[in-house]
Amino acid sequence: MNKEEIIRQIEEDGVEFIRLQFTDIYGNLKNIAVTPGQMDKVFANRYSFGGAAALGGLCDFDDKLYLYPDFSTFTILPWRPQQGKVAKIDCDICNADGTPFAFGSRHILRQAVESAAGKGYSLIADPEIEFFLFHTDENGLPTTTSHELAGYMDVGPADFGENARRDIVLMLEEMGFEIESSHHEHAPAQHEIDFKEADALTMADSIQTFKFAVRSIAKRFGLYATFMPKPRMNVAGSGMHVRFRLEKDGRNVFRGEDGNASDEAYRFIGGIMAHAPALAAFANPTVNSYKRLLSGYDAPNTISWSLKGEKALVTIDREIDDIKIEFRLPDGSSNPYLLFASCVAAGLDGIEKGTVPGPELEAQTASDLRYLPEDLKEALDALQADEVLTGALGKDFVDVYTKIKAAEWKAYIRQVTQWEIDTYLARM
Repeated sequence: MNKEEIIRQIEEDGVEFIRLQFTDIYGNLKNIAVTPGQMDKVFANRYSFGGAAALGGLCDFDDKLYLYPDFSTFTILPWRPQQGKVAKIDCDICNADGTPFAFGSRHILRQAVESAAGKGYSLIADPEIEFFLFHTDENGLPTTTSHELAGYMDVGPADFGENARRDIVLMLEEMGFEIESSHHEHAPAQHEIDFKEADALTMADSIQTFKFAVRSIAKRFGLYATFMPKPRMNVAGSGMHVRFRLEKDGRNVFRGEDGNASDEAYRFIGGIMAHAPALAAFANPTVNSYKRLLSGYDAPNTISWSLKGEKALVTIDREIDDIKIEFRLPDGSSNPYLLFASCVAAGLDGIEKGTVPGPELEAQTASDLRYLPEDLKEALDALQADEVLTGALGKDFVDVYTKIKAAEWKAYIRQVTQWEIDTYLARM
């Protein structure tokens, strides 16, 4: 959409608030809300904010940053009131002189996409996003409580969240999403909604809008939607498996002439596996992420690939006329911009270097297995040591990212948990 089309749609649909959205380094969605009377200022890229907000508010960064709207992302949010509708526009973050903010998540992915395009490639992403719908307390705050006992692909009345999930799907479609399927997942109160693939940048924007929409619509049902990887013990955690297809000149390079996976597909897998410890810093960016990986329930914990094994890090997804590479490591706490940027860098490095993934998971012995990081600190150390990902995303950015995430890790290990009290207090 251009400026005139946006103004016309604002007037015709009675839009009274426009959210100028951006994503911080954590993957959290932020915004400045404006009224239609301020659109000239929006179009002139004159809305600014304290730069620390782009870095999670945890860095000493006082410079003003500016929001540059991407008009193609203008969307009306259908769950808002009919009177006084609300729309959103995704924005790039720029410095005062109009140059991109080097640490902006969207900019980092855009650079990765342009680098891949310079080599003739475009990355298509197709995520499967899992989340829990929990009750809220009397103050409307989230809990980890649910009274349902539904399991994989169960239906109502066992599935207490069926009505909420249906409304989520319908409103996402009203926003332009093409929803391919939705269902109840393995754990009680756990759900999955899958939507149509798109290029990496469009998909990262869509994931951010999707998560915001799911949370907002769930709230109307008195529920809280969380993408936390492991909110409850002894049940499956929530992942965000991503199927990738790499295209060159409109052709899927992962599909060979015989219909099977091509050499490029295996080399892409080899690149993902070679950089998997560092990729975990973006795919699994929280302390809680590793409790999903270490708890079983088909979550990967080895650096492995398979044609069919659900416990492998990477699988080859065969369809009738298509082949995709499914990366099973990520979870919903990841920043999708940083995730896709790091994945395309790792995969293309594998193609360029001819990296082979080795034998399938099922053919490996226990002594052959290599394991993923067991905690956030191990992943951050791997990222710092990975020259390919550091070069692709920028050393200065990686230094800032690891500094922020290391502070999160240190805050965690200082905690004295109830498990420690229960296990040690009476014994020591």
